[in-house]
Amino acid sequence: MIGIDAARGVALLGMMAVHLIDPIADDGSPSLAWTLAAGKSAALFAVLAGVGVAFTTGRRQRPTGRTWPGHAAGLLVRALLIGVVGLLLGSVVAADLAAVILPYYALLFAFAIPLLSLSSRALVALAAVIAVGMPILSHVLRAGTEAALIVPNLTFSELLDHPARVLRDLALTGVYPALPWMAYLCAGLAVGRALLTSRRTVTLVALTGAGLVVVSRTVSWILMDVFGGRAELAAVASRSMTSDRWAEVMAVGWTGTTPTDTAWWLATMVPHSTTPLDLASTTGISLIVIGVAILVGRATTALLRPLAAAGSMSLTLFSLHVLLLSWPSSPEGVAGLLAHTVLVVAFALVWSSYYARGPLEEIVAQAAGAVRRRVQSVIDSPRAAETSPPDGGVGGS
Repeated sequence: MIGIDAARGVALLGMMAVHLIDPIADDGSPSLAWTLAAGKSAALFAVLAGVGVAFTTGRRQRPTGRTWPGHAAGLLVRALLIGVVGLLLGSVVAADLAAVILPYYALLFAFAIPLLSLSSRALVALAAVIAVGMPILSHVLRAGTEAALIVPNLTFSELLDHPARVLRDLALTGVYPALPWMAYLCAGLAVGRALLTSRRTVTLVALTGAGLVVVSRTVSWILMDVFGGRAELAAVASRSMTSDRWAEVMAVGWTGTTPTDTAWWLATMVPHSTTPLDLASTTGISLIVIGVAILVGRATTALLRPLAAAGSMSLTLFSLHVLLLSWPSSPEGVAGLLAHTVLVVAFALVWSSYYARGPLEEIVAQAAGAVRRRVQSVIDSPRAAETSPPDGGVGGS
């Protein structure tokens, strides 16, 4: 667990760095923070969401038959509560300060419910199909639309006024579109169902990630620089954007989707482009971080304790971080990142000395656990046993 929590800590610090440090350095190149973390830390969060779902639904003993409804109900409650927190934060934090991932994260949890009983092999296959197919389908469905430069954070008022548009943004056109991002969650579920106590298994996870990174970057280079994709994109982009804007887009990325004026966009790997190659590469990086963190955690826990403490309550600390961003006198840049890091790590170390979970994590866990136990008790009651089909009406393994 300390390795998984440390990986969450890495994701948290990466998102903080992206929010606080300018994407472009003084020399016009992408800043170090954006090069290391943009698009990657959010993807790591999503993969770890899948790992967390696997951990809370039986780990290697995936739910089937009578156990599935209870886990499904608990996961739905978890999704609803995280969505509520995300919509509340969206009402406070402007999109130009931070894109609040939590409403998208909540939809990922809801989408995970039908997948709880799938085997690791089925999850890996589904992740591959989604990573390739959903960005292409999104490109087709969004034909004729423009990619937004800034996507507003979602709020309760917007959900009540325009529910269909909010659902579309969450699923397909937002900063972290849940349908293609299900590739991350499926990959994380498969990792969470694996035998992570085996050094060989964890090493294989990290090596698989490295392979995905190498293959995806090689394919993108061939398509963009050997087959002429970069020149084609530059020609198409010149019709709708300045050369400076084109250079900025290729350096710091989009906001969850790319334009639909040419299919060559699908060959790019810029941050938050959600193309097949971007999904493959960032999934690979996530697997490397998770594998290395687990292996280091097996060797020493002291080295990872600050990261793991922060990662164990990432929902609480992410919420605190984005609230601090909206504070009028909140520092920015490297000084701001240092201040936020010291604050969240210090809070995590002190809080974890007394409590097993962060404040928001405890609320979510207690509510989800209560609902899961209630549903399970109804299913396991003598009356339910007399009136239900032999497999609990859900299906066998």
